[in-house]
Amino acid sequence: MPTHLAFDDHLAGLHDAMTAFARHAERAGIDTDVPTCPEWTVRRLIGHQGAVHRWAAGGFTGVEVDWDPVEKAGRSSADPVEWLRDGAIELVTTLVKAPADGATPRAFLHDAPPPRAFWARRQCHETTIHAVDALAAALGRRPRAEETWIGPDLALDGVDELLLGFVPRSRSKLRSETPLTLAVRLTDADRGYLIEVSNEPPRVTRHDGADVDLTGDRTIEGTAAQLYLALWQRSDELDSDFWPLWERSAVR
Repeated sequence: MPTHLAFDDHLAGLHDAMTAFARHAERAGIDTDVPTCPEWTVRRLIGHQGAVHRWAAGGFTGVEVDWDPVEKAGRSSADPVEWLRDGAIELVTTLVKAPADGATPRAFLHDAPPPRAFWARRQCHETTIHAVDALAAALGRRPRAEETWIGPDLALDGVDELLLGFVPRSRSKLRSETPLTLAVRLTDADRGYLIEVSNEPPRVTRHDGADVDLTGDRTIEGTAAQLYLALWQRSDELDSDFWPLWERSAVR
């Protein structure tokens, strides 16, 4: 699961996401519904993300996080946004102090990098996608890529993580009784992906180069930022015959 972004880049992405998360959560209002997370409010979104930050940090410090009480504490906090910030600061501090090659459990994606790099990357993207949820709450609809703060490098790294890390896992629900291929084509990067779908775990191949021109049984095409949001089902701006299969079975 390669990345062209460094550890510090992922921490910077996490910082940018937290800034956007806080701004849009306050703009939306704490009890506003989140269009991209059915049955969730901004309050619940904050509780979830803040619990994830604390749980991830606990993997490095040896602290077992009892999820439900922590999430409840965030939702009931007098200032949920400040509680969210505190957890993010704790996570970043923990990651910076952790040895680059140290061992810790919970690196759960296919072909994962070393734990510190894994969690910096994972929480960069986890926080970014949930910050987009906060933006959706503020807008009252799914956002377009151009309405976010997400740059092409971060988005490309996120597409990589999703397609090369999440999709090929044995627990992936992306399956088809009739084998077929899904082509993911980027319009702003010399990269593409071919996903082989069958009744076995998907196989994903990344193709790099200026002459990449992938063809699949179904195809989706867009900028890195558009695909990042669309594949995480946070945007509906890309039309494709890709969606019926993906929406039934992909990660959310």
